[in-house]
Amino acid sequence: MAISQAMATSFKVEILNGIHAFGTTVTRGSTTADTFKIALYTSSATLGASTTAYSVTNEVSGTGYTAGGNTLTVSQVPTSSGTTAFLDFADTTWTTATITANGALIYNSTQSNKAVAVLAFGGDKTSTAGDFTIQFPTADASNAIIRIA
Repeated sequence: MAISQAMATSFKVEILNGIHAFGTTVTRGSTTADTFKIALYTSSATLGASTTAYSVTNEVSGTGYTAGGNTLTVSQVPTSSGTTAFLDFADTTWTTATITANGALIYNSTQSNKAVAVLAFGGDKTSTAGDFTIQFPTADASNAIIRIA
């Protein structure tokens, strides 16, 4: 079992079908963005490009963590620079948490928990009665967490 960092293949198809709304949209009859969440997983999880949806299987548990993870805030609405479109999220923290995570899944809870991207931490990361923070990269065409080149 392993966690492999990847943008979910199903997400790529769903973008082309207009499923996900990261910014304000009126094309689907809505003026608000979808809700995106991030869930943490143990080293026993199998996550990667073929992941299609959030699952509780091998999700972390512990003090300060609730199944389903944290709600993300879009910090950079979809934009572009050169030929790359991108968006980013604000950092998120589980406070006073006692957990060990090996990776994470960003997913769209508005759209039936559809997978967006898998993050691999490169090993177990632990917090003991402290903050567990996911720090997203700089919001630009070279570094943003979601980029389409």
